Amino acid sequence: MIRRALIACACLWLSAAALAHAPMAPADLDQRAGFDQRLGAQVPMELHLRESDGQSRSLRQVANGKPILLAMGYYRCPNLCDAVLHGMAHAVAKLTLRPAQDYEMVFVSIDPRELPADAAASQRMLAREQPAAKVDRWHFLTANETDIHSLARAIGFRYFLDPRNNQYAHAAGVVVLSAEGRVTQYMFGVDYPPRSLRLALVDASRGKLGGLVDQLVLLCCGYDPSTGRYSLLIGRVMQFVGIGFAIVLGAAVWWLHRRRRTT
Repeated sequence: MIRRALIACACLWLSAAALAHAPMAPADLDQRAGFDQRLGAQVPMELHLRESDGQSRSLRQVANGKPILLAMGYYRCPNLCDAVLHGMAHAVAKLTLRPAQDYEMVFVSIDPRELPADAAASQRMLAREQPAAKVDRWHFLTANETDIHSLARAIGFRYFLDPRNNQYAHAAGVVVLSAEGRVTQYMFGVDYPPRSLRLALVDASRGKLGGLVDQLVLLCCGYDPSTGRYSLLIGRVMQFVGIGFAIVLGAAVWWLHRRRRTT
C-alpha cells in the first residue's frame, strides 16, 4: 500500500485552501485524506448509483463490459474537483479511443447530499468548456452514503467532511478499472498524459483495445505505482535488442553458408 506524499499532498492543500479559521497541518491532511493504492482490488459492481438524468443504475451496468476511468469528488467543490474534471476532459479530447464506445468515463460524488441536478449542472458546464471531450457520453453520478463509502474504500480513496466550513478534503486522481471492476492503475494529480491514459486503458482491457504498437509499447514499458505512469523498462528493451541481434546474426550466418554452398 503506497501513500502519495507529493502530488496528493499538494492537491490536498488546494482542496483545503478555502478552509476557514486555523489551517490544518499537511500531516493531518495526509492522514485523513489521500490515496491508498489497492491494485488488484475488486470494486463492488452492484452499487446503486444515480445518473445525471435521475436513472438508477449499478456500476456493472455503467461499465457495460468496458474499462472505466473513475474519479471521485463532489460537484459543489470550490476548486480541486473542477481541475480534476478539466484534466480528464483535456486528456480524453486527445485520445483516439472513444468514451462510451471503448471505455466509460465515470465521476462519482462523495457528498450524499448532492442530487442528479447537481451532477447535470456540472456535466453541462464541462460540456460547454470542453466540447472535444464528448462529455455528454460521460457518467456524472450520485449515490447514498453507504455506497459512496463502499466504493471509496475499495479503491483506497480517503476523504473527510470538515465541519468548520462544511466542505470535503480529498486528493485528486483517476483510478482505472477493468470491465470486471478490478483496480488496475492509478493516475495522481490533475494532469493525465494522453499516452499514459491510452496505455492504461489498453492494459485494463486485456488486449481488447489498441493495436500492435500499443502491445509492443506495453512489453517495453511498465506501470510505476509510485508515479502512476508508465516508464521504459531498460532491461526488457535490452533483452529484445539482444534477441533481435541474435536473429539477425543467425540469418546472416545462414545466408553466408548457403551462398558458399551454391558457389
